[in-house]
Amino acid sequence: MSSEIEADLSEKRLVREAGVAARVAQAIEGPLQGLGFRLVRVKMSNINGCTVQIMAERPDGSFTIDDCEAVSRAISPILDVDDPVGGAYNLEVSSPGIDRPLVRISDFARWVGYEAKVELSPPLDGRKRFRGILGAPDLDRQTVPIDLPDVKEGLPSRIDLPLKDLAEAHLVLTDDLIRESLRRGGPPPADEAEETDDAEPAEERAAPPARSPFQPKGPRKASPAAKLQKPARTGPKKPVVTKASRLKDRDSLH
Repeated sequence: MSSEIEADLSEKRLVREAGVAARVAQAIEGPLQGLGFRLVRVKMSNINGCTVQIMAERPDGSFTIDDCEAVSRAISPILDVDDPVGGAYNLEVSSPGIDRPLVRISDFARWVGYEAKVELSPPLDGRKRFRGILGAPDLDRQTVPIDLPDVKEGLPSRIDLPLKDLAEAHLVLTDDLIRESLRRGGPPPADEAEETDDAEPAEERAAPPARSPFQPKGPRKASPAAKLQKPARTGPKKPVVTKASRLKDRDSLH
């Protein structure tokens, strides 16, 4: 079923923002699509004052440092003119990260077999939060199955979640997810970088998240920061290469 679902620029998001974040999304989603990017999420936070956090990616899930800066340069003038925030703010552009939000059907199809947290609104049979392994989405029924661990006797272990009621969903950071993310195009595993004797250790080579040098005009907002990858919510704020190195070291002990 998942093979029938292809990610493209025109695919609609299942999850929508509210309030100021919704106004920001409305202003930038079309221009981003014109540049070849898909909006993943807009989030408002009070970090360093008011911060507008924008996640974006290409349809194949990639998002480079150059992409990050291009998006920042493109949307800053738009936000200046439309002024959806209505005050001073910091602009932060990033990739979705490893434990990424799942906002389109193609996101669920791309990560079949991996653990996720899903929240529904309204609840399904009195329950709104689910955590388990994703199955392949059903396009006809507009549902995605999730296999629940440690289910009580007499209760179903697999539940079909209606995508029309999706409130929030994201992948859960696990060792398997990190390995697969690296395999699909993340930073190279440490063993590939250690083929030469004079290669630097992975932790020394790893650079901090890239930040865009672009400074928008206008006195309303502080300088934007464009970061390549959002730190995982449940893990330490270290580069992905460092995590891969730790996984390799741990596996070598067994």
